[in-house]
Amino acid sequence: MNTSDTKATLSFSDGSPSVEFPIYKGTVGPDVIDIRKLYAGTGKFTYDPGFMSTAACNSTITYIDGDKGELLYRGYPIEQLAVNADFMESCYLLLNGELPNTVQKAEFVETVTKHTMVHEQMQFFFRGFRRDAHPMSVLVGTVGALASFYHDSLDINDAKQREISAIRLIAKMPTLVAMAYKYSMGQPFMYPRNDLSYSANFMRMMFGNPCEEYKVNDVLVRALDRILILHADHEQNASTSTVRLAGSSGANPFACIAAGIACLWGPAHGGANEAALTMLKEIGTVENIPAFIAQVKDKNSGVKLMGFGHRVYKNFDPRAKLMRETCYEVLEELGLQDDPLFKLAMELEKIALSDEYFVSRKLYPNVDFYSGIVQSALGIPVSLFTGIFAMARTIGWIAQWNEMIADPEQKIGRPRQLFVGSTTRDVKPLDQR
Repeated sequence: MNTSDTKATLSFSDGSPSVEFPIYKGTVGPDVIDIRKLYAGTGKFTYDPGFMSTAACNSTITYIDGDKGELLYRGYPIEQLAVNADFMESCYLLLNGELPNTVQKAEFVETVTKHTMVHEQMQFFFRGFRRDAHPMSVLVGTVGALASFYHDSLDINDAKQREISAIRLIAKMPTLVAMAYKYSMGQPFMYPRNDLSYSANFMRMMFGNPCEEYKVNDVLVRALDRILILHADHEQNASTSTVRLAGSSGANPFACIAAGIACLWGPAHGGANEAALTMLKEIGTVENIPAFIAQVKDKNSGVKLMGFGHRVYKNFDPRAKLMRETCYEVLEELGLQDDPLFKLAMELEKIALSDEYFVSRKLYPNVDFYSGIVQSALGIPVSLFTGIFAMARTIGWIAQWNEMIADPEQKIGRPRQLFVGSTTRDVKPLDQR
């Protein structure tokens, strides 16, 4: 961090002395005011629900400029990574800070591939769940349970052990997600295969069966790989902040990632693509779109347009354009251009991009709108969409966790509060209450 020459001065109208705070400059983005000594100097806290104006850490991993519609992994634009790199290269980049060369990539892929199997006892964990259990509840349980099997790599102060845990989580997450799906379907689990790529392996574990050889479709595998790249990290979002907060206590990495999965399960975070697809099904047909659009424009209707606009991106979601290309590729490959649901989605997209109401409010289709359509076309059930998201985001979570553990400034997370409850009062005996 570079300290700015200018300082921030906080003055009070009650005659209390003013206090000065240093200002730090990031390499890009807004400057930050260091208020760590605020309470010691003034006896006061700041109040910032949702931490919308508070930086809880410094990071070198991911940068977002919502106004410009910019997303960078370690300085590389997402648009370039999605076209010129695969998910394994993106994982290496997020973990290590640089893109791998040919030798480094081959070694990394081999290491991840050799760790994709899970302990055979994991099968018994799955049998403890109801068949209709939500995949996210299954993932919270099974990912947390991984800590039971790997006591050899739980020393978070050992960089090598942190790296081993990172590899294990990246490698085993697709296996666990596929197992959750197979269990819900009553189908046999498929073991991973070491001769397939990360994404192809996942597709086979999901949709293959022991009765016949699974045929890998390169277009569909590439589509899944792009979904994973686009969702790999997204700065200090709710689930990443949860992972960091859990990790700040010294919790093991498997517990921290399980906490991130639990947070991602929330409909306001990981459930957006599921909500977008549900919305399309509720609209029903192309003929119903005008009536639906009218309801969206009516503030009193309570009807929301899902999969459009974004909390961070104020113009457009840079991931959406890439996901849109993939969406059309997949629909063409599978001959689904005339499928009623997908025709409906494309018509809604066209109207929203041309209607002044949505254009003026910058309600452009976001990555969730297209990724829900793509996943549905791939045959992934809606209930598993957030599980795929968790699989993609695991690399971001583990990279952020690793960075946090190595940060000498990191302390256990302990937000303050503005207390508005009762002041001190006496407890009366029961018969006097």
